[in-house]
Amino acid sequence: MLSLSARPILSAFLPKPKPRRLLLLLRPRRSSASASALTPPTPRTTTPDPPEDADPTPLFLRPPTHPVPEASLAAFRRRAAALVPPSAPHLHRHLRWLLADASAPAPSGADPAAPHLLRAPLDELEALWLRHVRDRRPFQYVVGNEHWKDLVVAVRDGVLIPRPETETVVDMVAAVEGFQDGWWADLGTGSGAIAVAVARMLGPGGRVFATDVSEVAVEVARLNVQRIKLR
Repeated sequence: MLSLSARPILSAFLPKPKPRRLLLLLRPRRSSASASALTPPTPRTTTPDPPEDADPTPLFLRPPTHPVPEASLAAFRRRAAALVPPSAPHLHRHLRWLLADASAPAPSGADPAAPHLLRAPLDELEALWLRHVRDRRPFQYVVGNEHWKDLVVAVRDGVLIPRPETETVVDMVAAVEGFQDGWWADLGTGSGAIAVAVARMLGPGGRVFATDVSEVAVEVARLNVQRIKLR
């Protein structure tokens, strides 16, 4: 079981009888956004704002309700690829990932000439792409997720992007003798990635308390807990 709260105090969650070990999860004090492979932002005035009614839901979780003709999608690919400088080949990979997150798989036997079903309109995808390549917005915030360990973790502004080095925290938990018998606490859970990974290892009888002073972090962590069905 994984419990979430915006309170910084854990004692409110602990029942009085049957004392148990409470083990704290620590993580490196490092901003994930600061480690981006992209260079610092350069102020520009040409990048359009996302539409006011843009959906804050992570791109891969939205329903595919936007039909787009193949010609329009191909034109978007060309425009987006033309913005990638020769010194940043990784951006071509990001473009493929953006379109993969935005596209719904075509049903078996579908007409090749049928429109593609996207999870966001093309104008929103274009605005998101420009914010990435021109404003140096981290790609994880553009699509609303990060692939971490074997999880796809939802993220958003106000929550640090899970870093690869924090995966070792989960390995350290697994190395603790009798780790399944203790209660684990993730202080400053952020996206909840570590708490979710530990809870999955513990199984149905495990207990993890995830807490954060940020309401945004608790909201994002709760989304990740619900998606992975840990409650």
